[in-house]
Amino acid sequence: MPMTALHRGRPHDPTCGFRPEGRPPRRPVECGDLPFVIRRDGSWLYRGSPIQRKELVCLFASVLRREEDGSWWLQTPAERGRIEVEDAPFVAVELDWTGEGRNQVLSFRTNVDQVITAGPDNPIRVAHDILTCEPTPYLLVRPGAGHLGIEARINRAVYYELVALAVPEWVGCRRMLGVWSQGHFFSLGELPPGDG
Repeated sequence: MPMTALHRGRPHDPTCGFRPEGRPPRRPVECGDLPFVIRRDGSWLYRGSPIQRKELVCLFASVLRREEDGSWWLQTPAERGRIEVEDAPFVAVELDWTGEGRNQVLSFRTNVDQVITAGPDNPIRVAHDILTCEPTPYLLVRPGAGHLGIEARINRAVYYELVALAVPEWVGCRRMLGVWSQGHFFSLGELPPGDG
């Protein structure tokens, strides 16, 4: 199936990754564009067909990389190829929280069963649609090669749970509604004057 196609026809490496002292690591072979698409809902397609086996999706997700220019790649030590991602590659589908106020800790489960705790290394951000101003919240899963990270889009049901946990706080001279996690405040939006 998909990633085996990357390896098909490649000679076996008898060194098994061992390299003499001082020799630079071997760069993965570029395979160009691969026929993968990660849809906005978090589903993975290969040649237009959904990948049904979750274990396979989790395997591919573990080798997903993001370059400085924002492009998406599947990369093994031997090979790498560019793929298409419609929005964020992951979706946060469940929220668990402990504590309250500044001591609150928010943990999210993604559609590939990875648990991410919001905090300084995994911030929450909210983007707004240019036309509708509709908010779309994201959680950083892991860094990319540049300033653009690999994120999970927080689904609507989980976003509503966040809003239910939200509290007003002053951020500079603006009164914001947001949530605390691991001692950090993450804004979900500005409160209108007189609210809160």
